[in-house]
Amino acid sequence: MTIEVIAVGGYEEIGKNMTAIKVNDDVVIFDMGIHLDRLHIHEDTDISRMHRVIPDDTLMREVDGKVRAIVCTHGHIDHIGAIAKLAHRYEAPIIATPYTLALIEKTIKGERKFKVNNPLKSVNPGEKIQISPNLTLEFVRTTHSIPQTITAALHTPEGAIIYANDFKFDNHQMVSPPPDYRRFRELGKKGVKVAIMDTTNIKEKQQSKTHSEKIARDLLKDVLKGPLEERKGLIVTTFSSHIERIQAITKIAERSRRKIMILGRSMERYCSLAESMGILNLPRNVSVYGNSKSINKALARANDHRSKYMLLVTGHQGEPDALLPRIANNKTNFEIKPGDNVVFSASTIPNPINLANRDLLDRRLKERGARIYNNVHVSGHAGPEDMREFIRMLQPQHLIPAHGDLSHLAAFVELAEEEGYKLGNDVHILRNGQAQVFNR
Repeated sequence: MTIEVIAVGGYEEIGKNMTAIKVNDDVVIFDMGIHLDRLHIHEDTDISRMHRVIPDDTLMREVDGKVRAIVCTHGHIDHIGAIAKLAHRYEAPIIATPYTLALIEKTIKGERKFKVNNPLKSVNPGEKIQISPNLTLEFVRTTHSIPQTITAALHTPEGAIIYANDFKFDNHQMVSPPPDYRRFRELGKKGVKVAIMDTTNIKEKQQSKTHSEKIARDLLKDVLKGPLEERKGLIVTTFSSHIERIQAITKIAERSRRKIMILGRSMERYCSLAESMGILNLPRNVSVYGNSKSINKALARANDHRSKYMLLVTGHQGEPDALLPRIANNKTNFEIKPGDNVVFSASTIPNPINLANRDLLDRRLKERGARIYNNVHVSGHAGPEDMREFIRMLQPQHLIPAHGDLSHLAAFVELAEEEGYKLGNDVHILRNGQAQVFNR
């Protein structure tokens, strides 16, 4: 039996994730994402006319085998965004958890050029599905910054192939249960042939183990206590796909005298879907507004009665067309006044454009007298010690780092070698378009 790991995308950049696993003549594709700035993976980005940011899957024409399934680990668009552009090329079902599948359906419906008629199959965390006579797919529960994220285990006669892209180990989320550590350890004892792992936060040496969302909730409680009681304007900004964080923010503000307005198209998209599926439980004092007309009316009400409302919006990176920068630039019906509070429940993504946009946003807010609370946030990606813990649970024969540029992959190799692996022997660096073959 021959197992081949084919790096289609996500092995030279953070994003554009797409990996093919070939077991004899059966092929399973994991993720079909796009490569955008990390900001956009969390938001409702119009990708219908984007072609240069998708993986180059032309190499799949040279792969001698039948694609049996397209498997998506979660709903961020660096993992599902290219499905509308590429999935029609493969006669295979798209398999994901219910929330991820619902987001995929919306992506497909928005596609203007290609017809995607692949069957859609929903699989819950903890469930298995037969892919072919030799392959069984299992969804193992994990946590991330979007609900129903899974780690995929592809069971083969030679052992399991683990695809862990993305994950964190969080035991204290409100929306999602903890990762299934017991099952990961069972898989390790049973035999893991290869583990493909997310390396996004491998270089975060100052936070070797990623903090839980419980830390973010405690930070938010402390930060919001005063502003919720003051008679000033209050704006909170975070990622629209971060349902866990939105749940926390609304629960903290629920018992205040303020009504909560969730504003923006992307906020409405993710929140409405999560609420309709019973994932998000919004308090009664929350209203969600997605179209421009309703947003403008809501902002006018909040401007006239600023002490009665809390606004929850996007725009934390300073992106010019998002709502918070437009508010800061006096392009909406809500005017920032001296003493108003603005809480950033997100970190600044460190690239030159974001840093410049965010600096401009901060200066605009301060010019108008706003009080700013920065980085009330924890990451959704595993830190180096989480990765080490995962390796020890799984005890894989081989490791392949993914979801990073060469510096991320190299940093992961250092960690793997600390755990007894050796580059070129049982830990392997791939670039986009390359493959690693494992023979019996």
